[in-house]
Formats: sequence, C-alpha cells, structure tokens
Amino acid sequence: MLYQENAQLYFVRVEVYARLSNLSNSSNLSNSYYFMISKSKIKLIKSLELKKFRDETGLFVAEGTKLVLDLLPVFTCTILAATPEWLHDNPLLKADEIIEVDSSEFNKISNLKSPQGVLAVFAKAESAWTLDDIKQKLVLALDDIQDPGNLGTILRAADWFGITDVFCSEHTADTYNPKTVQATMGALARVRVHTVNLVDFLNTCKDSMPVYGTFMDGANIYSNPLSENGIIVMGNEGNGISQDIEALVSHRLLIPNFPMGQVTSESLNVGVATALVCAEFRRRLQ
Repeated sequence: MLYQENAQLYFVRVEVYARLSNLSNSSNLSNSYYFMISKSKIKLIKSLELKKFRDETGLFVAEGTKLVLDLLPVFTCTILAATPEWLHDNPLLKADEIIEVDSSEFNKISNLKSPQGVLAVFAKAESAWTLDDIKQKLVLALDDIQDPGNLGTILRAADWFGITDVFCSEHTADTYNPKTVQATMGALARVRVHTVNLVDFLNTCKDSMPVYGTFMDGANIYSNPLSENGIIVMGNEGNGISQDIEALVSHRLLIPNFPMGQVTSESLNVGVATALVCAEFRRRLQ
C-alpha cells in the first residue's frame, strides 16, 4: 500500500514537472519550480502573521483553493506552496515561485485547522481613488472596526452587494491580516480597500454625496428615502460612530428591532448590520 502511494506521488511529480518543462515559455507559468520549501521561506511566511512584517515587505498570505484562485488573476503572487495533488488538479498557474510541499511540510506553514493544500504569498495592491471615481457609487466607510473577522465579513458583504470601494479609518483592523483575508472569501479580488483619514475623506465628499450612518435614534431605514449613491458609515463594535464622524453624517438611519419597542439584544454585530443596510439600499433599485 505504501509502495503504491509513493508511486502515485512520483508520477504526479513527473507529470507536473513535464508540463512545466514543456511549456516553460508560457506566460502563465512560474519563473521557478521547487520540490522543497526552504527554512527561509517558512520563516517569511510565518512572519507575515504580524502586521509589522506585512508592512515592511508589502506581502500577505492567503490559504485555500477558492481564495487563492480568486486572488491569482488580480494580485502578483510571489510564492505558491501546494501539495503535488493540488498542483496536479490546478495546473499552469502564474507565480514567481511554485513550491511543491508534502503534507507535513504544509502543516508547518498553514494557519488553518483543516489545511486545503495550497497557500500563496501575494503582493499588496496599490490603492488610489478620486471623487469622480466614486461620487455616483454606493461606498462604505468604516470607523475603527477592530475585529479582523468583522472586517472580512463586511468586505464579503460589500462584494455580494456590488460595492467596489470601501474606505477604512486609520485605526480599522488591517485588511491583510490573515483572519481578514480568510473571512473575505475572495472579495479582495473585486473590492478596493482604501485606508484614509476618515474625517478628511468625508469632508472631501460630503458636498457631492449623501453620508448615511446608523444610530439608535435614526430614521427607520425601511421607510426612509435612500439614494442610489452615497457613503454608508459603519461604526466601531463597542462605541459606534465616533463624534467627529457623526458630525459629518447627513442622514441618520435606524435598523429597527422587531417588534418595535420589545426588549431584544442590545445591538447587532457590525458585519450583520452592514449586510442589512446594503441589502436595503440595493432593494430600492429593483
């Protein structure tokens, strides 16, 4: 049985190597292919768990088949580490380096409880915007969202509802935190994330776009007029929208509980609240 498994692994390696060799001039292939991951590469990958090193290198990590395949056409991939079986099922991928690793090696670099056999190191995307780019759109502005999982969920919701630009305050969780990246489920391939001074951003935009925010004393979102374009501000998990930002909100909205006036949970998770608000804005377009 062990001999058969080793033989199968050998032929997978031969097949992958032959495919790479025969098509080495293709622009879809990596510059380099390795059958072993070095200690220095393991150290680099593990270091990217920390924001300090993500900022220094301009790199981040993504894991899992769907996430990696979604990001590969959009971000520059510097390292793709995968098992031979995964490479056999997903041939001709573009990366600076492709490293074939066995299961034990892969467990050394994976952050997932149930690794899927592929991990990629990508270069961060450059972020740029102008008022003309966004003034006819619906965009999100995040005021100090702290939890990486919540941020990832919000980006995933933005992607679902066709919101292509999200503006994060300087104290919002890091977009490229591994927990954020995993929670986006590939939304980073379609949603542009901009880190800005949120007060300056809103002052720049407020004369050209309505600014919405959710408050406990706001107007019922389900009966209040909503525009096709605008900025939706979502506040911090514990403190809501800060005073400086609140002063720049032109339309105060409420997501009502049901039935109105009955004692329920104190508040909604910010990811859930964002999805509800985006859904109502998009529903009005139908």
